[in-house]
Amino acid sequence: MKTVQISLNSIDKVKSFVNEITKYDNDFDLVSGRYVIDAKSIMGIFSLDLSKPIDLNIHADGDIDSILAALDPYIIK
Repeated sequence: MKTVQISLNSIDKVKSFVNEITKYDNDFDLVSGRYVIDAKSIMGIFSLDLSKPIDLNIHADGDIDSILAALDPYIIK
């Protein structure tokens, strides 16, 4: 598992983020405070406070590098 911080501060960013991660069969969790939601759930994402950075837990073994490359626009560096 790998954890990165992401920013989803607009509706368009949320839509494109969900479209991007649904291409993968792996599990993705978003963690904001004590809430953990499925990152592929657009309704779940909108239940979070999107004004703050969110932790993304990526449950993947082999293709971590390609996933991180695809999610680069959302990752806070």
